[in-house]
Amino acid sequence: MALTNLEKVLYPAAGFTKGEVLHYYATIAEALLAHLRDRPLSFLRYPDGPDGQLFFAKNVPAGTPDWVTTSEVPRSDGPSRMVLVQDLPSLMWAANLVTEFHTPQWRVQEPEEADRLVLDLDPGPPATIVQCCEVGLWLRERLAADGIESYAKTSGSKGLHLLASLVPTPSEQVSAYAKELAVEASRAMPGLVIHRMTRSLRPGKVFVDFSQNAARKTTATPYTLRARPEPAVSAPVTWEEVEACGSHGSPEQLVFLAGDIGPRLEAYGGDLLAPLFDAGRARSLPSDR
Repeated sequence: MALTNLEKVLYPAAGFTKGEVLHYYATIAEALLAHLRDRPLSFLRYPDGPDGQLFFAKNVPAGTPDWVTTSEVPRSDGPSRMVLVQDLPSLMWAANLVTEFHTPQWRVQEPEEADRLVLDLDPGPPATIVQCCEVGLWLRERLAADGIESYAKTSGSKGLHLLASLVPTPSEQVSAYAKELAVEASRAMPGLVIHRMTRSLRPGKVFVDFSQNAARKTTATPYTLRARPEPAVSAPVTWEEVEACGSHGSPEQLVFLAGDIGPRLEAYGGDLLAPLFDAGRARSLPSDR
């Protein structure tokens, strides 16, 4: 496999090259591949860096090698063939296209049966990830009241993502439950939280986006680089880090760049989101929902 344009600077603010992008993905492959495996991949490509053209694609890209796994998946407008990144060669091929990795909450073996719940906490300026952490802590307790254990990661952009492991459940049911949580949060913290997508309502608030649980939607995969000025990563974080940021922190506390991730994996003994793969931790949604 030919890797191209290795000296090309993709993140000018950091002088971070395409070769460094590929090195990042090669060194954290074990953690990332666990989150990509069996999930149809959506590509957000930025081959000239985050200041260049960005384009989103779900279908198998032209020129995809025949050794890259693909699968037919359902769509509202008819079946479509999408890429599955199952191994290191496929990961490096996809990374060579310069892409953010975005995946749904279901696996290809059970289309539209979600095995994860996601809540995307998106701050409207002047709110920041600090306020997202406050909301995330409330949602953590609310989920725990339903017997659901949640985990956190940065979006790699401005916000925070909460994830939980589910017994496979129809995506529409997960979406409905997530919306109820968002509405409850907005009622409990009306000065801080909104659940409606109306952009004019967002300044100074945290939008609890429940829509990414819909079968057709995708979320930035843990450990993906983002198309930001610097090589920021959607990084798993501990609840202690969330608490520290939410109580007396600054947004910079939860900014993690490519060079931070290897040391974090080593310091924490691996992926902080590894419990999501433990079938014994998967929960059903409350029966009265």
